[in-house]
Amino acid sequence: MRPSLPQRLYLLCYTVEKEKFELTDLQGRGQLLRAGALTELALAGLLTAEGGKVARRAATAPGDPFLAAVWRDLPETPKRWLSYVHNKAHTAEKPVREQLAAARAITVRQEKRLGVLPVDRVVVEDPQQVRALQDRVRDAVIGGSEPAAIPVDELTMAVLAAETEVSSVFSGKERRAYKPALKALAAHFDGVVPGLRKALRDSYLSSRAVGGGWGA
Repeated sequence: MRPSLPQRLYLLCYTVEKEKFELTDLQGRGQLLRAGALTELALAGLLTAEGGKVARRAATAPGDPFLAAVWRDLPETPKRWLSYVHNKAHTAEKPVREQLAAARAITVRQEKRLGVLPVDRVVVEDPQQVRALQDRVRDAVIGGSEPAAIPVDELTMAVLAAETEVSSVFSGKERRAYKPALKALAAHFDGVVPGLRKALRDSYLSSRAVGGGWGA
């Protein structure tokens, strides 16, 4: 089965050269995964987004457990996006990681940091597949294509990764160099899921300001 948007966003955060997930990317990863889920729900017609607010449509829950959990969190009457991106960000990584482990895309190994503290080390089984995913997402920005011509999944991953400053995708220097392209992609994304990108950015900046972050 094709990985969900949250699963691909998780893999996107892997730094292939260093064979690890950089600690600097933890601050926005929970929010990133929830934003990916919310985008997938929007594309499937399972939520409404207008006026800076979001609401759950009456429908059958999606089959993917993480998507279903995020969908059930949504209100039945429109409310602002931020709390649905931010408040449960600390719960987002574990279920997505478990899905990837079950699909044998990653292996989770428990190790001890400094010989004492138990930590989970995530090993990506096919780093070149991750590299190819990152290249496609980067090409959405640096390739010069019109936003409407870019597959929506790749455009989404590029925009969300840029908003949460995922270092395995774009360096700070690249984000500055390609600011006009990123702005054009962001504007197109805002037409697909109005209000979500701003809420993600606000959530990320809030976490960064207090040194927050969730994951392993």
